[in-house]
Amino acid sequence: MGYVRKAIEERFTGLIDMTDKARAQEPKQREAFLSRGLAALAVQIEHPCPDRVAALSVFDGEDDRGLDSIAVEVRSPQPRICLVQAKWHEQGKGAFGESEVDRMFRGLSMMLDRQYSKFNSRFQLFVPDIERAYESGTPKITLVLALLRTAPLDPGIRDLIEEKCAEFNQVEEMVDYKVLDLRDFHRAILGDAAAPKIDTKVRLDGFIQESTPYKALYGTMTAPDLADLYSEHRRGLFARNIRDNLDLTDVNIKIRNTLLEQPEHFWYFSNGITMLCETIRPIGKSVPGKVGDFQLTGVSVVNGAQTVSAIHRAYTANPDSAQFGRVMVRLISLEDCPPGFGDQVTTTTNTQNPIEERDFKSLDQAQVQLRDDFALMLHLSYVIKRGEALPEPDHGCSMMEAAEALAATSPNAELAAAAKRDQNLAGLWEDDTYKEIFGSSPNAYRVWRSVQLLRAVRARLKELRDGLLWRADAAAFHGDLLVTHIVYRSLNTRSIEDPDFYWPNELKKVPELVRDALAWSLSAIDQEYGKSSHIIAAVRNTERIERVVRAALRGLDSGKDAPPLGDDYQVTEVETRGRQVNAVTTLITNKRITEGAVLEFRPYSKPERRDMAEWLAADAKRSLASWSNDNGRYPLQWHADGEWYSPSGLAKEMRQQASGVTSSVQGTLRWFVPGEGSLDDLALAARLEQGLNVEDEPAGD
Repeated sequence: MGYVRKAIEERFTGLIDMTDKARAQEPKQREAFLSRGLAALAVQIEHPCPDRVAALSVFDGEDDRGLDSIAVEVRSPQPRICLVQAKWHEQGKGAFGESEVDRMFRGLSMMLDRQYSKFNSRFQLFVPDIERAYESGTPKITLVLALLRTAPLDPGIRDLIEEKCAEFNQVEEMVDYKVLDLRDFHRAILGDAAAPKIDTKVRLDGFIQESTPYKALYGTMTAPDLADLYSEHRRGLFARNIRDNLDLTDVNIKIRNTLLEQPEHFWYFSNGITMLCETIRPIGKSVPGKVGDFQLTGVSVVNGAQTVSAIHRAYTANPDSAQFGRVMVRLISLEDCPPGFGDQVTTTTNTQNPIEERDFKSLDQAQVQLRDDFALMLHLSYVIKRGEALPEPDHGCSMMEAAEALAATSPNAELAAAAKRDQNLAGLWEDDTYKEIFGSSPNAYRVWRSVQLLRAVRARLKELRDGLLWRADAAAFHGDLLVTHIVYRSLNTRSIEDPDFYWPNELKKVPELVRDALAWSLSAIDQEYGKSSHIIAAVRNTERIERVVRAALRGLDSGKDAPPLGDDYQVTEVETRGRQVNAVTTLITNKRITEGAVLEFRPYSKPERRDMAEWLAADAKRSLASWSNDNGRYPLQWHADGEWYSPSGLAKEMRQQASGVTSSVQGTLRWFVPGEGSLDDLALAARLEQGLNVEDEPAGD
């Protein structure tokens, strides 16, 4: 406890924002600081970063929605979002109950539904990164419980967390959780020196020894032996690795599934494991080519962390099946190696690009023929190999884009769901699916026109998203292939493979069809699965997407007008509704807001987030204003310049300063009393308490 407390004080004093606790008593201030420091430490464990960056990751406070800090990793092949809930306890008994679980998962749902303005201003700094993570592919999300305790998590609470994770993982594992306890923080603070040097015994079957230029052994270990090794030493086993075991990566999941379903093939499919050791000594007589036992000191897995972790999980889940798995293991002794050699091994073994299934498909004669047809018949480029330069959009496409477009326009809607489940479209390259998408002799005209349709749909959805909020925004983003499928089935595509067919006539219909298809799809999702259901599940689950498609097509075929998107889903509708109430007059008359209260500005729409995020982050004062009940129509004193404004006037001024855009907006939707709601929310609540109709007052700010 002393080490952890001291580390938090030394690393984060003066860095973690404590302004919201300025009036709290000293013990409460200290407890809040230590809890926030624990959240920052958790971020550093999961995503190594400087102290200042970790401190900025903390948004604990009013409107944190049950979450305390965040880290977003966009540059990795698989985007990752880490969300932390931290509990400090002076006696090492940090509690975590049902209410904390419920709040944490409600906060996660809000984030997935893009209800960003529900979170406080410190969270807003990370919204651009979150949106970039979505745009890079469906991110893997880890919920980290940072609990200063040594006792294990209550089994009932663990079951509840796993049950809620399962609700998000109906299609595949998108959300997982991790518990960091006192031991984890202690080890992380002291670094490698905190964990005792790992000395262990291993058994290699059919081992071979290398002695020139440096000593090394390689052979086969059994899954049970590796599972036991991980069970005993856990994260300490990966001390020298570039990254810890990434339990949510698709590679890891495939490793586990192979071991459970085809354990006898595991040795052939696995790339193996590399361990660095300070020393390697034989135990007894060891004959190369036979079984050998070895005593290892200073062991660290530097390549294959995912394999080791996956073996442990698979063996724990089903030891009867996984016990037959074997894997190739390399042991490299560092005792006679030059300085830095171990680091070179670690870096080199972790930076080689793996071969993927799509790489094999690029050798398929059908793809080669398609490339030639694009060039000869369409005078376009068709790129089939990974790493080749992509053509400009008007000059062609890649095999990846073609596969995605053909999956969306296939008569089988399940293929659209399969394409959404993985950013590398891994499911589309499996032999049966690949053949269903491309066929034995793909037609170049069909492929190119399908790509054009997908691009047109995405362009229209991007336009619509600027005016959409929350679930509608999420549906427009995640539902691109769903909407493309519905639009395709609403067009005249009988002659799509005919060179003389004039495809632009059909593309002209796309903008109107996209909006109707989106409206019918969102209506179907809400009716079939409820307004609290997850949009991602609806577009990635094969059963759900089929039901949504059928319902949306029935709506389009009925000839009825598309159902209007809910008022809460459209920026213009909410803005109009907000102007029906003179919110400022209502709030001042009812003394609803305390004199001098500090309010937060939160961007409301996608264009605002795009135009203002960096500008707001550059100066914290820009997001803050103080309230006065004595200043009439201008109750907000902006901290950035000390001048008085109306909420809408200040929102307009801020947008103009940030981007040069001059637009009239409803400021009461953007200024929030932390922990209570927006000015619009508070004004409506005040009038409802009085039993008044919101239309009784004249329009105004």
